[in-house]
Amino acid sequence: MRAKKRREAGPPKRAAKVSSAATPSKEAEVAAVARTVSENLRRLRVGRELSLEQLSKEAGVSRGMLRQIELARSVPTIGLLWRVARALRVPFAALISDESQSGTVLLPGANAKVLSSVDGGFTSRALFPFDAERRVEFYKLTLGPGTEEIAAPHAPGTKENLVVATGQVEIVVAGVSHVLRSDDAIMFAADVPHAYRNRGSKQAVMYLVMTYIEAVGA
Repeated sequence: MRAKKRREAGPPKRAAKVSSAATPSKEAEVAAVARTVSENLRRLRVGRELSLEQLSKEAGVSRGMLRQIELARSVPTIGLLWRVARALRVPFAALISDESQSGTVLLPGANAKVLSSVDGGFTSRALFPFDAERRVEFYKLTLGPGTEEIAAPHAPGTKENLVVATGQVEIVVAGVSHVLRSDDAIMFAADVPHAYRNRGSKQAVMYLVMTYIEAVGA
């Protein structure tokens, strides 16, 4: 997924970073998440008996980039992580989790790991434990003023149910636009191109439930 200020010529490419809500050193947090993604990616790939070349073809990501991620030398963009997760048939959050959890799980906001664009215009925080087979994922999203979030189609049958907590958001699904304000909700097929746009002057906060047609897990 990509987040950028809108331009007439189309959104330019940019990298993404990962930050923690309450870590003194953002650089240390980015390095820690890079290591976590590295370990998870290698474990999941090897567990599925996939070579880097095979995963590269499945995900549409270069072999060199995958190798850099497995060596913890690169923090992937949000869009790249989505492609890799889909190719591995795992939840998006399985690639950034650091342990399996069961039973009652507390997810303190102060310890949250948040994926964001380089300019911070778009952020995504998983609101559920990782590494368990599931058909549903729950996220908190933020979208800065004038920011556009472009999402590639997810796995066939995937649905998104989104509610706007604050702000105003335009949701575009397969070219059809829907404007949502605070307390408005929408459900749509997410296996087609879709985008989120904040045309307002304030940051928008959204909560997203993603439902897969089949259970996915690590």
